[in-house]
Amino acid sequence: MANLGRLLVEKFAAFADGPALADTGGALTYRELTQAATAVEQALRDAGLSPDEPALVPVANEPRDAAALIGAWLAGGVAVPVARHAPANAIEAVRKATGARFSVTNSAEERVAQIAEKPPRPRPLLEGAALIVFTSGSTGQPKGVVLSHRAFAGKLAAIDSMLGFTPRTRSLLVLQITFVFGMWVLLLTLLKGGMARMQSRFEAAAVLSTLKAQGISDVALVPTMLRKILALEESVSRPLIAGAALERILTGGEPFGRELNRQLKESMPNVHAVDIFGLTETCSSDFFVTAEEREPYAGAIGRPGPGIEFRICDTQNRELPVDAAGELQIRTPFVMNGYLDEPELTRAAFADGYFRTGDLARAREDGRVELAGRIKDIIIRGGANVSPLELDHLLAQHPDVAAALTAGVPDPMVGERIHALVVPRANASIGEKDLRQWVAGRIERFKWPDVYHFGRELPTGRTGKVDRGALREQVLRGGPNGQS
Repeated sequence: MANLGRLLVEKFAAFADGPALADTGGALTYRELTQAATAVEQALRDAGLSPDEPALVPVANEPRDAAALIGAWLAGGVAVPVARHAPANAIEAVRKATGARFSVTNSAEERVAQIAEKPPRPRPLLEGAALIVFTSGSTGQPKGVVLSHRAFAGKLAAIDSMLGFTPRTRSLLVLQITFVFGMWVLLLTLLKGGMARMQSRFEAAAVLSTLKAQGISDVALVPTMLRKILALEESVSRPLIAGAALERILTGGEPFGRELNRQLKESMPNVHAVDIFGLTETCSSDFFVTAEEREPYAGAIGRPGPGIEFRICDTQNRELPVDAAGELQIRTPFVMNGYLDEPELTRAAFADGYFRTGDLARAREDGRVELAGRIKDIIIRGGANVSPLELDHLLAQHPDVAAALTAGVPDPMVGERIHALVVPRANASIGEKDLRQWVAGRIERFKWPDVYHFGRELPTGRTGKVDRGALREQVLRGGPNGQS
């Protein structure tokens, strides 16, 4: 059976003393990365790790974290990435959920720490598993998504067939490798003999400085991060990265939007953006909008990648015709084994072999797909269904709006009222009256936001993506960013 650790180490042999990983604290060659990974492997074997046993891998986007992941796979374990600086109770919750008794420290003195006495009970779901990735839990408790070596290796090959990583690739990694998006960017860079520069925290100015000075060809960012970088244009020369090596921005996790696309073309005219849509449960990266195909229509997620079949279904899982909105469902060989210790939840996540994404979408005649929102996010106002994603896109089209986010907030009279948080563009002057007039001529009256808030940025979750639930909570506490 395929093992990601073996696959990586076999590839590393060809790159020998070439640079593999770097951060502000130092660098590792491919030879040194292999040595560090095999040292972790040996430490786990000496500690008594059983085949397919979960092991915690605390990470902070540092070169040694890649060695820890690879070492866990080489030892036959199931890697459970957790943020090294997460609260102790959050790490303990993951330990309890997985039953992990070992944690990789990857220090010279103690590469592996024993954190529990008893080994976890055998779970058939973990046979051949590479990862347990805990989702962000924005709509409930985090779920442990179990991904196999076979599925993840297959998805890496599928992504590479779309994006074409090479030995010349120099990736800047600011997305945390506790999540699949950051992990596949790291692994594909290494599989192809490129170099990944890792950054433990996202700071817009620091990222911009690195892009200018470090020969970076590729960077992966969620749109919120990109907006913050582009917002620096008022204080730096334009174009933002004139003369830099940057060729491509890999983005996903939230809608890209027309306004962001316009800003990117103005500020980084020679950089191509590839917008990617996918889920943890399908090893990420299921649909692609390439630079050549980008269109100025809202909600576009493009065409399916290799190995992806999809359908749009109604609430009874009946397939809908073109242009009808329904649930996006995906069938792929790269799908998860299931949710850890949640057999009922796993069964409910599938229909006729298709994974139920929970996203509302519609298929176009040309085979492309566009999103219409999340099923659970739909606002029910006075008995009418309103897609907050549709409102996000509409508000962001206003020439003085940099970004917008809407959410439904409970209301005793109409069920939910629609609250919109608007981030004005730099030096723009815009008020509620302007926005109400803008919206009035463009959508039905029942979709108009009831309340407008203005702030400096949109709320984000721990993955860096905008968080609609956080906006709802902020409104309930008195207003986002303290302004309304």
